[in-house]
Amino acid sequence: MLLACALSLTPLAARSQPTHLTGVNISGAEFKGRKVPGIPGTDYFYPARATIDYVASKGLNTIRVPFLWERMQPQLNGALDAAELKRLDSVVKYATDKGLYIVLDVHNYGYYRQQVIGSAAVPVTALASLWQQLAQNYKGNGKVGFGLMNEPKGLPTETWLDAANQAIAAIRQAGAQNTIFVPGNAWTGAHSWASTSYGTSNAKAMRNVVDPANNFVYELHQYLDSNYSGTHPQCKNETVGVTTLAGVTNWLRQNNKKGYLGEFGAGSDPTCLAALDAMLKYMDDNRDVWIGWSYWAAGAWPPSYFTSVQPVNGQDRPQMAVLLRHLSAPAENTGSGARQ
Repeated sequence: MLLACALSLTPLAARSQPTHLTGVNISGAEFKGRKVPGIPGTDYFYPARATIDYVASKGLNTIRVPFLWERMQPQLNGALDAAELKRLDSVVKYATDKGLYIVLDVHNYGYYRQQVIGSAAVPVTALASLWQQLAQNYKGNGKVGFGLMNEPKGLPTETWLDAANQAIAAIRQAGAQNTIFVPGNAWTGAHSWASTSYGTSNAKAMRNVVDPANNFVYELHQYLDSNYSGTHPQCKNETVGVTTLAGVTNWLRQNNKKGYLGEFGAGSDPTCLAALDAMLKYMDDNRDVWIGWSYWAAGAWPPSYFTSVQPVNGQDRPQMAVLLRHLSAPAENTGSGARQ
């Protein structure tokens, strides 16, 4: 089933959004989050055109672009910073002109200037102010998706749901019909979607997302190391990706919803490469609920960064070869998904 049909997209979005998202995060604009505003090109880096060209040349169709809330909106509830928005606009225009789909990613973990959403300093309405203005700016471009927040943490799930719903309402009130990517609480981990270790589970609370346009997907993240943090180069085992996605896959299907794996990554040893391949194969087999993925990460990382797929001296990283095996839908997949 085409994504346009599955998500009841508007005609503009249906024409512009790929059937299945296959991409990478191009990291850099979120660097040095404690140094705000920082110096662009020194402290933080929007995606370079050469990296965008590389992604497009490999046949990937999506980039997720992290950036900081505080740089984009220096005063809570204030206007967007014109220079910062221009930098993001330049990336969006260049990438979408090349046919790529962009997921905008407010990479703040549910915080603004180290204060969590729902605190006295950052009311739950604050995120809606940011997204109303971003939506106003990008509502005419169906190749742009709206990632509400990267990995909310440290707040009640109900508080995050309230903030997300208010942001969604503001986006729709601005007249934007773009697809919205809604994460859960607790780093939006697929492995912990049904857990109550962080309070009310995402599986319970996030069923109550409200979108007047009915054009949203759940954004999940899943790393493959021993504690699912993405901080260790060794992977837990070759099946870790499949086992961690199984529960949320069934939840999505039971609730007639869609999911997007916004971040995942692993090292380059044989176990990790096998785990990546198995996880992406599992997603291929369950495309009735998974609309796609974006690997973490390309961009301005040092060559030693173990999950990077930024080429070094013109050479692809080993993980890229695995990603490229999963760009097309399997011939046998009719959209019904593999039942577990």
